[in-house]
Amino acid sequence: MKSILVVGGAGYVGSVLTRQLLDDGYRVRVMDALLYDNGATVRPLLENDNFEFMKGDLRDGTDTRRALEGMDVVVLAAALVGDPICRAHPELCESTNREGSIRFLEASERAGVRQVIFFSTCSNYGLRDDRTLLDEEAALEPRSLYAETKVDVERFLISGSLNTDYTILRLATVFGVSPRMRLDLTVNDFAYTLAATGELLVYDADTWRPYCHVSDVSRAVRLVIGNPDRARNTVFNVGGVNYTKRMIAKLAQQYAGGEVTYRDGMVDPRNYRVDFTRIKKVLGFEPEKDVPKTVDRVVHAVRQGLFADIEARGKFHRNEL
Repeated sequence: MKSILVVGGAGYVGSVLTRQLLDDGYRVRVMDALLYDNGATVRPLLENDNFEFMKGDLRDGTDTRRALEGMDVVVLAAALVGDPICRAHPELCESTNREGSIRFLEASERAGVRQVIFFSTCSNYGLRDDRTLLDEEAALEPRSLYAETKVDVERFLISGSLNTDYTILRLATVFGVSPRMRLDLTVNDFAYTLAATGELLVYDADTWRPYCHVSDVSRAVRLVIGNPDRARNTVFNVGGVNYTKRMIAKLAQQYAGGEVTYRDGMVDPRNYRVDFTRIKKVLGFEPEKDVPKTVDRVVHAVRQGLFADIEARGKFHRNEL
């Protein structure tokens, strides 16, 4: 039975991944700084004998050593995730996403970890004017501090600085319901906003992004853990579909009704479409979840009062500090 450390395991993706790994029969330790008052996401797991939680910061050497002790696999999901929070807190972004991540990876090697899985982002591809599908060999053109820090950690791993086997997962924009539900991600946001307010403002509606359900992201991680030889020292784009913001807004409007207003302005300059052939061929990964069903479920949840606590819970539902 492998012992797996999920750094950031109480987060949006991590809290789903942790449950799936426990269902697979692994021993799972979660280390999380609980920046978003998100401890409630893992409280129900405390009775599971294969689960352990440690509150800790990946930038802290003592926390890191304790968390890595006895671990076979590390999933480094923790970071300040997204352009807005990194713009708002650039020093914390630098110290966590770049410096802290690299030091943590070095500590993983010293601790004898056999496999490291690093969460990167398709945002690394930046701005493309055409509709070419970008595979893992495409040039990286980060347009934000968030993406720049992820590219730097990728380069550290690819340079061979570690002897530990690594896999880099460039995640598409994630959507779907999670114990730590985020309502600041495009699909979730559009569905929630239209259902809750009846109005939605969309900037740069015809820019493209790739998307992947939170459950499918977690399944991709499990495939990497289960196929270490195939995934060794490899970069994978993780996702399944490319949409424009306008396409998603129309889907949200279809299920929630309301009024959508479109404006130009290049508020977010990213525009890219991503190819997911490699992960399909190498690991047999196929997404199981789709955007329309999630939109329908979020709209239904809003109307049944399941997100009535948004204001009371503050930063729990959004990456804000």
